[in-house]
Amino acid sequence: MRRTCNFVNTLQEMKTLTFGLTFVRHGETQFNKDGLLQGQAIDCPLSEVGLQQAADAGRYLKDVKFTNVFVSDMLRARQTAETIMKHNSSCLCLQLVCDPLLKEKSFGIAEGQCLQDVKEMAKTAGQSFLDFTPPQGETREQVKRRVQEFWLKMLHQMGCEHWPDDEVSLSTPAAASPHVEGEADDIPVHALVVGHGAYMYVAMCYLVDDLHCSIPQGCTRAHMFSLSPNAGVSRFVLTLNKDEDAFKVSDIRCLFVNKGDHVKT
Repeated sequence: MRRTCNFVNTLQEMKTLTFGLTFVRHGETQFNKDGLLQGQAIDCPLSEVGLQQAADAGRYLKDVKFTNVFVSDMLRARQTAETIMKHNSSCLCLQLVCDPLLKEKSFGIAEGQCLQDVKEMAKTAGQSFLDFTPPQGETREQVKRRVQEFWLKMLHQMGCEHWPDDEVSLSTPAAASPHVEGEADDIPVHALVVGHGAYMYVAMCYLVDDLHCSIPQGCTRAHMFSLSPNAGVSRFVLTLNKDEDAFKVSDIRCLFVNKGDHVKT
C-alpha cells in the first residue's frame, strides 16, 4: 500500500501545465504622439493611429488560441485589448479581466510633462528614464511589488482553470511545448496580457532577474529591457508545477520580446 501511495504521489509531482503568455503594450495615444508623459493620472483614449496599431496587433495575433485575457483598467489598454479580441475567434466567449495591478507606473508630478524633459531629469540624477522616480511617483520597487502580486494572481487563475485532470495524460503533447522553436500560436492554453511600457519594463526585469527566464538567442539585454513600441508584442512559454494548492513556475522561456514589425502605421 505504501509503495502504491508513493507511486501516486510521484505521478502527481510529474503532472505539469504548459501555457503561452503574450504581453502587448497599448497603442498610441495623443500624449504619445505629442511626446508627453501619461502615467496613471492621465487616462486618455487611443488616437486614430493607436486604434490602427491595435488592429494591426489583432491581425498579427488572430490565430493564437487565447484562453484568458488580462488587461490594465486604464482606457488605452482596454481599447487595445478589446480591438485585439475582435480579430480573434478564440476570444468570442472570453471575459476580459481588468486588473488595476497592471496600471502604468505613476510618474508623480512629471505626468503631463514633456517626455524629453523628464529624460533630462533622469540623466541629471544619473539614472535611466525607466528607472527614474520623479517626486510623488512610484519607485521601481513599488512597481515590482505590483508585478509580483499580479504574477501570483495570474498563475493561480491559470492553474485553477487549466490544470490537467486525472484523465489527461501526464505527458505534455508536442503542440504544447514548442519552447524556443516557433512562436507558440497553437499552445492550447494561452494568456494575453495588455498593459503599459514602463510597467512592462519592470515585468521583463522581474522575469529575467528573479525568475531566471531565458533570453532569446541573438537578443541583447539592452533590447530585452528596452521600452516596447506601441502595440509591441512579447511572448513567453511557462511550465507550472503544483505544490499542494500553490502553482509554481518550473520553467520559463522568452520566445521574442518587443516585436513591432507587425505594426503598419
